[in-house]
Amino acid sequence: MTYKEELIRLLVEADALRFGEFTLKSGRKSPYFLNAGMLRTGRHFELLGEMYADCVMQTIGGNFDVLFGPAYKGITLANSAACALYRKYGLEKEICFNRKEAKDHGEGGSLVGAPLYDGARLIIIEDVTTSGASVREVMPLIRAAADVRVSDMYTMLDRMEAGVDGKYAIDEIKREFSVTVHPMVTVREVIDFLRNREIGGRVVLDDEKRARMEKYMERYCVKR
Repeated sequence: MTYKEELIRLLVEADALRFGEFTLKSGRKSPYFLNAGMLRTGRHFELLGEMYADCVMQTIGGNFDVLFGPAYKGITLANSAACALYRKYGLEKEICFNRKEAKDHGEGGSLVGAPLYDGARLIIIEDVTTSGASVREVMPLIRAAADVRVSDMYTMLDRMEAGVDGKYAIDEIKREFSVTVHPMVTVREVIDFLRNREIGGRVVLDDEKRARMEKYMERYCVKR
């Protein structure tokens, strides 16, 4: 089983990848949704951490200083990836994440964890790529803290949708921030793998659900 297939199975078994009708932050009605909040056991994070760590090592290796986890779901994912990088590859990397609201007591501020400094090399660990909204939210915070270089972002799922300019969101992120996005799976790979496949004694993506997925992709996704 490839890591892509293993990830899709994990998302289905954890009920994190769901099919039906969901309203996205953008207001679009989507026939599927990735709820990373359903990934909540030690086994889930053990497996996810290794997947993220493997993906990082296969693309940029240890050529970075800090893993950044956007609040809130990116925080646990970044922690899991950092643990796996140390356990499996012997790389001890620092973690930083943001708060949704800045504190005015204690250590204060919007960022928690590793202090950012000029010249630091950051990678972002996130759950899903849709329009690039999370990157646009955290980049001003990161750049206000120090003159850092954010080179790469790692996500579980690329929805393959258009961003704010109507272009492929991943391309927009690259052009706007010089950040390369590495999704572990795309929605197309999810459809191809799950079509009429039984997992846990049930067919996850039957022809009716697949047709709704294809219709949605025809309207909102960018062909690659």
